[in-house]
Formats: sequence, C-alpha cells, structure tokens
Amino acid sequence: MPPHLHEVQAGAPAPRRDGAPVVLLLGGDGIGPEVVEAAAACMQAAARRLGRAIRLEEAPIGGAALDMGLPPLPEPTLRKALAADAVLLGAVGGPRWDDLPGPQRPEAGLLELRRQLGVFANVRPVRMFAGLEATSPLRPEVVAGTDLVVVRELLGGLYYGPRGRREGPGGPVVFDTLEYAQEQVDRAARFAFEMARRRRRSLTLVDKANVLESSRMWRERVQALAPEYPDVTVSFQYVDSCAMRLVREPRAFDVLLCENMFGDILSDEAAVLAGSIGMLPSASLGGRVGLYEPVHGSAPDIAGRGVANPIGAILAGAMLLEWSLGWSDAAACIEAAVARVLADGWRTGDLVPGGVPAPGVTVVGTRALTDRILAAIEDCTPQEGSSAPS
Repeated sequence: MPPHLHEVQAGAPAPRRDGAPVVLLLGGDGIGPEVVEAAAACMQAAARRLGRAIRLEEAPIGGAALDMGLPPLPEPTLRKALAADAVLLGAVGGPRWDDLPGPQRPEAGLLELRRQLGVFANVRPVRMFAGLEATSPLRPEVVAGTDLVVVRELLGGLYYGPRGRREGPGGPVVFDTLEYAQEQVDRAARFAFEMARRRRRSLTLVDKANVLESSRMWRERVQALAPEYPDVTVSFQYVDSCAMRLVREPRAFDVLLCENMFGDILSDEAAVLAGSIGMLPSASLGGRVGLYEPVHGSAPDIAGRGVANPIGAILAGAMLLEWSLGWSDAAACIEAAVARVLADGWRTGDLVPGGVPAPGVTVVGTRALTDRILAAIEDCTPQEGSSAPS
C-alpha cells in the first residue's frame, strides 16, 4: 500500500481531538461482529506497540439494528459516525431480511451511511501474499506477485439513481437509472490519478464506452484530466474484456478506475487473485470520516462458528490507521504481522483448497488466527513499523 495515502482524500480529515482518536465499530450482521472484534484488537495492539492509544465506541447498523426495532441506520449511530475519527464496519445483510422493502433492508443503512459520510471513492487493494499462491483457483504463476487497487466510485450510478416500478401494457415495468454528474466523475478520476502516482503510475479506466453514454463521459473526463498527470500512463478497457484479463494477467494492472457497479463486480472477482474474499480489505474515502470494511459479506452460514477469516477486517483496520489517523508505522506493523503468520503456515479453512492442508499448514479458527497475528504485532520491530509496504 502506498505511504501517506490519507493525503489523497479530497475532504479534510476529521479534526483530531484532545487525547486518543475515536474509532466507531459497527459490527453489523453475520460474521461482522466476529471479524470487527479481531480487527479492533489488532489496531489497539499496534497502537500500544508504538506508544499510542485508540478509543473505541460501538453502535448497531443493518439487520442488527432492525432486530432492535430500529431503522437500518439509527440516528444515534449516524451521529456517532459523523463525530468519530474513522468508522470500521463488519458486514450488513442476510437472508433473514431479504423480504423487507428496499428502504427497510439492512443494505439501505450502509448506502445511507456512505452518503452521509460523503465517501465517494472506495479503495480495494488486492494483494497475493507470498505462500498463498496455491489457495487461488488460478494457476500459481498467474497470481504470484499480484498487487493492484480497484478505485470504485461509490455515490453515483445505478445504486443511487432514480428507480421504481410502473405498469406497462404487458405488466409491471421496473427501472434503475445509471446517472452521473461531471463533478462526480472528475473527483473519482482525480482520486485514482493520485493513487496511481503513489504506486506504479499506471491507471486503467474500466468502462463500456461502446454502448453507454455514461461510460463515454467517464472516458472523456479521464482524457481531459490526463494532461494534469503527465507522469501517469492511462489506458482504457471495456469491462467485459477487463473481467477476462483480470484473471489471465492480473500483474498487468496497477490502479483500476471503475464506476459504481463495475467496481463492485470486478473487485469481488479479484478475490480469486488473493486466494479468498476473506483476505480483502477496503476503504471508503473522500469525505470527512473514512469508512473501512472487509470486502466479504455477512456469511450467515458460518456466523457464530468461529471459523471466519478475520484478515480482510484486520487489513481494513491497518488501512484505517494509515489513511485516517496517519499512522503508517502502526499499519505496517499489522501488515508485517499478517504476512509473517501466513508465511508460518497458519490458515483459516477458506485458505485450504479442497479442505486438505498442505504440509506445513495448520488450520485454525478466527480467534486462534487473530491471537497469532496479535503475537506477531507485539514482536513488531521499529524497522517493520517505519513505513507501510508497497
């Protein structure tokens, strides 16, 4: 991850309070509370290792709030989020609430939280850790060395445009509108250009400009802004061919810039490049308060069993320390600890292809893997915590 990426945010960071910064924990649904607990413990351990402290607060969101008789984004939760230095979210949603109307579903709470925080850029790093190559369904030589970032515009497109139902001659007609204003496109593009500058200086816009008018605007605006970033190489790729190329030659990509839906789909596809979707963190930035979460969903089928992979949430916590608090040394301690534990052969079940551990691999649960990472954080050296690895 590039150092000092918190400086990329277009919005000013939250003003630092007297004393320890405040991180709001939103465990949410399914495995969310389990992995957030793991991430919180690792953030606190890294902070302590470097002589700092974090103050943690908690609040309900999503289905957990609905079960309490509250809306999916309760007003007190929103107030706490807006007042925090950063927010860490586990997951929302699940089949229990699938029959609710759209505005009452758990996911509506997440969409509204993003809108209220003003986080317009979702950043999803995809990295293949050394030693995990065999966990991917792709050939090890294809995924080895993968290190890319998906920048997904988060507040526009189909997820926020006008939608509804109407009666037509042959029955109901439904519509979702893909809508973007130029300013939305420009701020996401600038964010991605700055991200590329701090990495390998290569930016690929993913679009469908041969069909969609919205994609044509994205391509026009990226071309218009490119002269401001002469040190960044810009390329364009249709989303369908990008989906294929992503699993054939992932090392060809550095920063992928996508509108909302394309970014959602491609970043989930990219999970195979890291061995498991449980490995992927994300950060939603650009507003006053950053929102951090693992990419995976609530996984209700394994909730409460203690087998969830906490690494995506733990790495999201590392992103929070670096990008919202500016503690790149603490983030580096967490990332180095995760890499060391994986190199030593510790895995959760999702990282064991076919369920049969290879020689030197030990399968453990959520808590045991977290304990191993915590121990590695305690052993973090000043050199490891000096800067975040690329």
